[in-house]
This record gives sequence, C-alpha cells and structure tokens, in this order.
Amino acid sequence: MTSRSSKVTARPSSEARAVARTQTLIKGQNGIGTVRKTTLPGGLRIVTETLPSVRSATFGIWAHVGSRDETPALNGATHYLEHLLFKGTHRRSALDISAALDAVGGEMNAFTAKEYTCYYARVLDTDLPLAIDVVCDMLTGSLIREEDVDVERGAILEEIAMTEDDPGDCVHDLFAHTMFGDNALGRPVLGTVDTVNALSADRIRRFYKKHYDPTHLVVACAGNIDHAKVVRQVRAAFEKAGAFRNLDVQPIAPRDGSRRIRTSGKVELLGRKTEQAHVVLGMPGLARTDDRRWAMGVLNTALGGGMSSRLFQEVREKRGLAYSVYSYTSGFADCGLFGVYAGCRPSQVHDVLKICRDELDHVAANGLTDDEIVRAIGQLQGSTVLGLEDTGALMNRIGKSELCWGEQMSVDDMLDRIAAVTPDEVRSVAGDILGQRPSLSVIGPLKDKQAARLHDAVA
Repeated sequence: MTSRSSKVTARPSSEARAVARTQTLIKGQNGIGTVRKTTLPGGLRIVTETLPSVRSATFGIWAHVGSRDETPALNGATHYLEHLLFKGTHRRSALDISAALDAVGGEMNAFTAKEYTCYYARVLDTDLPLAIDVVCDMLTGSLIREEDVDVERGAILEEIAMTEDDPGDCVHDLFAHTMFGDNALGRPVLGTVDTVNALSADRIRRFYKKHYDPTHLVVACAGNIDHAKVVRQVRAAFEKAGAFRNLDVQPIAPRDGSRRIRTSGKVELLGRKTEQAHVVLGMPGLARTDDRRWAMGVLNTALGGGMSSRLFQEVREKRGLAYSVYSYTSGFADCGLFGVYAGCRPSQVHDVLKICRDELDHVAANGLTDDEIVRAIGQLQGSTVLGLEDTGALMNRIGKSELCWGEQMSVDDMLDRIAAVTPDEVRSVAGDILGQRPSLSVIGPLKDKQAARLHDAVA
C-alpha cells in the first residue's frame, strides 16, 4: 500500500554548488514504488520510481513543448527537432549514439505529441549510467547541422507519406482539424509537406534554444535504480554541457488556459480510393485536469473500450458492419475531445453512423446501466494496473504527471478514484458531453449522394 508524503529533505551542498531540493512524493512499502523528486538549481526536475524487483531501468527526458507551441510557419518543427537530436552532438556522432545503446542491448526512441516531447532509453540496470549520459548529451549538446536537416527532411517527408497511406490513422488528424480548425491543436504533429520543406536549420535551432531550457524539462527514471545516484549523474551531465546558465530560476508551471471548442455539426470529407471508409464521430470532451475525467473514463470504457462495450456489440457483434469500432478521449491542458471511430465498407457508412449516433443519444438521455458501470470500472482498474507492468510505462506515468499536473498520484489512489465513480457522475458527464451536437470526419471513396447524406449523422 502506498501513500502520499510531503516530507522534504534538503540535500547539503558545498559552497561551489547550490542546494537541490528533494521530496518523497509517494512512499512505497519497503522502498518498492517510492517516488522521489529533486529540483536542481537551474530549474531541472528529476523524478524517479524505485522497483528493486526488476533488472531494468528506463530513463527519459520530457520537454514541455509540442505541436501546439508552433506557429503556422513552424508546423512540424517540434517533431523535426525530435529527429535531429539523434543526429549528433559535440561528443557523439549519430552512429555513436545508436551504437552505444545497441552494444548493451538497450532500446532508445522518442515521441512528439501536441503538448510535450519525450526522449527515452531502456537498459539493464547496470547500464543506466550510459543511458543517462547518452540521452542527456542528446538533449543538451545537439549540433543541428545544415546537412543533417537536409538529410532528415527526406525521412520526415516519408513519414508523412506513410501516415497518409494509412487512412485509419490519418482520419484522427482530420478529426482534430474538424474540431479545432486552423490553429495549433488542429494542425498535424508531423507538419505538412509544405511546412517541412520550408523549415530551415536556423529556425529549428532557435526553436531548440527556446524550448529546451532546463526549466522546461523533466527527467523521469523508473526501475531498479537509486534516486541519489540518478540525480548526481544527471546533474553532472547537464553541468558538463553548461546547460545551467541561470541557477536562480524555477521550473515552468504546467499548462493552463481557457480554450473552448465551439465546433458542432461540422463535416469534413477527404476523398480517397480506399477499400474502407474511415469515420470519426465526436464532440468536445474534457480537459485532462477536469475532476470529471474519472467518470468520463468509465463512460468511455463502457461505450467503446472493449469487446463487451455497447458500440462493439451493436456495430460488430450483432450486425457485422465493421471490424474495428471503438471510442476514445483526448485531454489537453484546457480542452479535450471525445470520438467514436469505425472502419467499414463505403456502402455501410450511413448505417454505422446511425447506430453510433443512436447509442450516443440514448446514453446521453438515459445514462448507463448499473451492470455496465460495474463492468467498466473493473475493466478500467485492470487495464490501469496491467499497463504499468514495465519500467517504460512507469517512467511515462511519473514523467507525464510531473510535466502536465505538477503532482504524482499513487496507483492505489488511482484505483480508489476509479472505484468511487458513481452512476450519477457517469449520467451527468454523459449528458454534458454526449448531449452536444457532434461533428464528423470521413476518409473514403464516397460518391456524391453518399457524401451529401453525411450531414444527416450530425443533424
């Protein structure tokens, strides 16, 4: 059993070194699952979770920058930069970076989202110092040379082409545009062919210097690790790179804002010669800090989160109209989305949309049954725990929690919060979210008469 703790243990410092602040955020049993946080002078936060029973460790650095921080002309710069940090530093070539982790059987990768970017490496616990040194070197010493920008441009354009060849993936970008329009949250994380071709090395360097300051970064590490050793190694790596230019600064706070999505009844169709039509029907959801997110999670699970969910049963099991059908939520700092995806034959689009719309309207008006809520709570609890069974997932949880919420919640607290969701809470959030007029995004080979009828689904 774990519990919260606010105990602060100030680490002593020499005259040459400013004081770091260390806190125990979650106190585990016999040291297992203990989460600690150290904030270094210079604003860098280091969060760790100890799991002595494993032989691995995952080390990651989270940057407080995503595609929503880009201007229209910079669309794709965050993802471009993610690629470039693997291309070489003052100490290592691109081959040196990859070979160092390959030589110990480690894994290294990165991902860019709309509100953050993460670089990480998973290694044996004995090789953690190597992973720390390599990843910190990448984040603090990237060269971003003109020739690397030119070479990587081709790889990114191929990645964009690969995404566009997968309509089941591309339709979610289209839905974001349908809901948010031509602003940062509505633009694709990868950028477009035009914006990627227009990005120069100089513009990317300026973007790098602005957003990769230590105050914008969170270091997260989970596994068979020692917090104090991780702090010492990270601090040494950042000091070696001269990254701490100002010691008298504080980390930036989690994002906030007051964005409201007002889109309703909008339809976007992208004609493609595909075998299936890919559709997303949805509406504005909840921000990730909204207290109703727990009830929303239960609602989403019951609607389209598994084989026993309403949408799966009605669309696939009973009628065989689609192979893949599910619902999902996306929460941002100040707003969110709820969507229902289905892939089906073009001739079945209107039947599938009618069934989905009828189910959403029914749940908005009447809520879920008690049995559905109990089953969804159990499913959500189980998937939460099972999704944290490796050090990579633990690193993601503590890193994202620090960056996005500025606090940590133990697994037991999460399970308790899910279990505490009531039918009234689910009914209330269903009315608020599903009661809105939906919007629709479709990719497929629909004929003119079929396309004209799409507005019926959101009327």
